[in-house]
This record gives sequence, C-alpha cells and structure tokens, in this order.
Amino acid sequence: MQNIPAVPYAERHPDPAWRGRVTYTALGLLLLWPMLVASEFKPSVLFDRQSLSATGRFLAGFLPPAHGPEFLAMLLRETWQTIAIATAGLSLALLGAIPATLIVTERLSISRLGRRRMGVLPAAARQLVRWLLVLLRSVPELVWALLLVRIVGLGPTAGVLAIALTYCGMLGKVYAEILESSEAHASDSLLMNGGGRLAALCYGALPEAAPELLSYTIYRWECAIRGSVVMGFVGAGGLGQRMDESMKMLAGGEVASMLLVFVLLVAAADLFSRLLRRRLA
Repeated sequence: MQNIPAVPYAERHPDPAWRGRVTYTALGLLLLWPMLVASEFKPSVLFDRQSLSATGRFLAGFLPPAHGPEFLAMLLRETWQTIAIATAGLSLALLGAIPATLIVTERLSISRLGRRRMGVLPAAARQLVRWLLVLLRSVPELVWALLLVRIVGLGPTAGVLAIALTYCGMLGKVYAEILESSEAHASDSLLMNGGGRLAALCYGALPEAAPELLSYTIYRWECAIRGSVVMGFVGAGGLGQRMDESMKMLAGGEVASMLLVFVLLVAAADLFSRLLRRRLA
C-alpha cells in the first residue's frame, strides 16, 4: 500500500482564524447598517442626472483660478494670518498641555515607585485635571469659536482662543498616553534617586518619546491650520472668512485659488514633519 505524505497543517488551514474574522466582519456590517439608515445616507443621489448637472456647473465655475494682483496680495495676507492663528493657538495650547501632562502622567509619579498610596489632595488634583482635559477636548473648536465670537467679537482672537482650548485637552491626553507607553527605565531611575517629576520628564522620558511627541505636535499644527480655515466661516478671521465671502458671491475662481493654497499649506506641514522626524531619528 502506497504511503500518502501528510499535508502540513499550515497548508490545510492557511488561516486558522478565518471563522473569527468572518464573524466579526458580519457583526460589524450588521451594526453599520442601522447607522447608515439612521443617517439617511443615500449615495445614489450623487449620480442622478440633476446632481451630476449641478456638479458640472459648480466645478466649471472654478476654472480658471483667480490670479489677479490684488487678489493674490489679499490671498497671501489671509494665508499668513491663517498660519499665525494656528501657530498662536497651538502655542497657547502647549502652555496648558505640558503642565497638565506632568500632573496626569502616572509614569512620572513617585508614589507609584514605592507602591505607596497617593495622598487625597494629589489624587484629587490629578483627577480634576483629567476632567478638565476631557471638558476642553469634548467641545469642538468650531463651537468654541461660535461662543467666543459673541464674547470677544469677530476676528482672529476668537480663532486663537478656540484652538488653544480644544487642543490643550487633546495634547494633554495624547502626550500623557505617549509617555505612559514609553520605556520607563530612565525616568524610574531618576525618580528613585531623588529627581523630581520635571527632571524625570526632561532627562528620562523625553529622549525616548521625543520623535513621537514631535510628530503628533506637528500633526496637530496641521489640524490647527485646517481648523482655523473652518472657523473663518463663523467670523474668526483668516482664509476661511474670505472663502466664505467668495462662496456667497459665487466667485468660483477665487474659491479654487484658496483651495489650492490650502492644499499647499497641508503639504508643507507634512513635509516639515517628515524632515523633523529624520533629524531626530
């Protein structure tokens, strides 16, 4: 009787976990379908004759992009103001996020090393700062801008403050998570030998987590540029406010030029982030 060679298990079962993947995919689709129904999402509307005709007329108005000398001078001025709003807002956010990170990061806690119970006041302060960060990032910057425009009036000040409030909550949370997941040996050694939280952060945790922290900060600066454009539609200044005016006047060429500048801004921020990561690598 001829011996039939045994087929390896890996060849008979190329993906042993296929049942679980198929099951989870089916469950995900079952959960997604009611959400699509509730959102009244109807992609077929985009492809009917009336929608295609309106899309063609809308896009035709974008050509050619506006390029007059006066318009380009205004575009340059508003672009610079948009960058200034994003940078100033992010800088103010860092002023609040860095101290908050020091407080909420358990990796920098001395009581954690000795497995001692944290005092009531420090624990309450840490929890309070965490709730504050949750509150700040729970309100979108556009909502903050709507509120601040009524308080400080129209202009870039509302945009700067709106970015600072929302991004303070975001940066504080993510910075703490990055530091918590980084290598703890250096910071633990500093804390055990009498170093403070600031020394443990600067000389222990930062050298390990600096590339990731910097990459996320640059990404948030890119998001702040996009956010400052959106907030311009509610009167917070910058490129978005001019774009809103051009759209109301149906000046498609001006809108096209602003969109091109917007794409270039995001591309420049991405290039800057890559260059910085290479320098730190």
